[in-house]
Amino acid sequence: MKTDIDPITLAVIRGSLEQIADEMDATLERMAFSPVISDGFDRASGIYDRENGEVIMQGPRGLPNFIYVMGFTVRSVIERIDNIAPDDVYIVNDPYLGGTHLMDVKMVKPFFYNGRLTAFLANSGHWPDIGGRVPGGFSSRATEIYQEGLQLPPLRLFDRGKLNREVLAIILHNVRVSRERQGDIIAQVTSLNVGAERLTRLLDRYGADTVFGAVDEMAVRSERLMRSHIKTIPDGTYTFVEHMDSDGVDWKPLTIDLKMEINDSDVHLDFSNSSPACRGPLNSVKSTTMAGVYIGFKHTFPEVPINEGCFKPFTFNLPPETFLNAQHPRPVAGCAAEVCQRVIDVVLGVLGQALPERAYAGPMGTVTNLSVGGEDPESGYYVLYSFIGGGYGGNFETDGLINGNPTLAVARTQALEIFEARYPVLFRQYSIREESGGAGMRRGGLGVVFEFEIRRGEASASLLGDRGRFAPFGVHGGKPAQVANHRFILQGASYRPEHLSKDEGVHMQSGDILRLETPGGGGYGSPFDRNVDEVLEDVRRGYYGREVAESEYGVVIREGEWEIDEAATAALKSGRNEEESS
Repeated sequence: MKTDIDPITLAVIRGSLEQIADEMDATLERMAFSPVISDGFDRASGIYDRENGEVIMQGPRGLPNFIYVMGFTVRSVIERIDNIAPDDVYIVNDPYLGGTHLMDVKMVKPFFYNGRLTAFLANSGHWPDIGGRVPGGFSSRATEIYQEGLQLPPLRLFDRGKLNREVLAIILHNVRVSRERQGDIIAQVTSLNVGAERLTRLLDRYGADTVFGAVDEMAVRSERLMRSHIKTIPDGTYTFVEHMDSDGVDWKPLTIDLKMEINDSDVHLDFSNSSPACRGPLNSVKSTTMAGVYIGFKHTFPEVPINEGCFKPFTFNLPPETFLNAQHPRPVAGCAAEVCQRVIDVVLGVLGQALPERAYAGPMGTVTNLSVGGEDPESGYYVLYSFIGGGYGGNFETDGLINGNPTLAVARTQALEIFEARYPVLFRQYSIREESGGAGMRRGGLGVVFEFEIRRGEASASLLGDRGRFAPFGVHGGKPAQVANHRFILQGASYRPEHLSKDEGVHMQSGDILRLETPGGGGYGSPFDRNVDEVLEDVRRGYYGREVAESEYGVVIREGEWEIDEAATAALKSGRNEEESS
């Protein structure tokens, strides 16, 4: 392919490819039956290389971990499907063939231009249910993937444009609320068809050689830009260790131990000292672990466009013995939303050591997967799935975001009005969780309180989260955040899960309550260095009380007034400085 393309044409083609992927995302959002796709944005679309499945372009609103992972999905289609033909559509959710967890269902469409296979289009959407032992698929006690739901290797759902009704029947007979899943299938297929139409127009305008010459040039430039950022990291070896609460089955922590080696513009990431594969669903597959690394670097160097070029500087040591590269049939329901989150945290932590000026304190590090399934006497069987936000860590420039989306980015908590309209639940509280952010010169963001009751019928509730034991970390003298705190109120009696952030099949009846309190983010820098006016404003807004202002920040606020006692504050800060110097 030629790469001597003029910069204006290159920019137009790049923008056009991005727009195609974005329109695929928009189509999927608007047509999907599942609120987690249409309102929660737990989806992604992309364009991939015809030979090896490498990423060509992602939609700017796509869930970042899907974009890289779907390259593995496309490769599994290339390797396993014979006689790839125009208007085929393949469906796959097998985590071990380039997936995340079973609920993330991928669809792949080969794109033909002038009779020649030219690219692949792919999307992924989170289905609220894929079968399995509990509604929603998030079984915290699963010990093998067979218990988590229906596994789909690459299957031809459409054969030259004709629906394979037998495959569709198998899928719909093995999932709950099949009418909704059929709607999601239609949405995903339509999204791919829209992408094919738009890509055809682009090739008609510029020609395949010019467009794919631009694709090659974009990859070269992304790699060059990523390497230029890596060169700002001093050569050497850096380490960072984090822990997860448990795997949901055995009450012992899981360790993510990362050793990062920088050599000029190359990065080697060694996870070999991490915990071995676990019995419960907190295992991760290789592709998802690698995606977490790339997201961490993308957060740190946001200027780098995402395509295969930006991944070139990285090599990995991910032994199959560890829980970060688990092998079939280990359960993996928690890999996409929980383990991947913690991998991101570890990457942010190790990069903060290497580049202190770019350091981020630890974010909430969990999405708190909640699934509730039951029979509504008025509308029939339902499955509710949601993830919940929390606090981001502070950094040199700003406080952490309050009630931020999961660090996987772009996905968002669904509107409470949608929950109440579609499911028999009533929200009692959805508010900022006071004092949950870590104290610091730049305060950690606050988590939230998410509380609802069952209004009608009976239901089975399952939780798969984390950060119930190990708090999001502070950096450069900042304090850690508060850990998660979840509990059920069942017929008036309070019940807290044995594994704190994980439980399954909790029987709920009308009037029962579920209360989730999510973690905040860690603080950045010494709290005593925070501007006193900012502390006063935090207290005024209810982020924390006067006692915390005094004990953590050294700021005394006059009782009954919104004024700082400057003399008492100066004395308190002076005394703390003397303690630290001694």
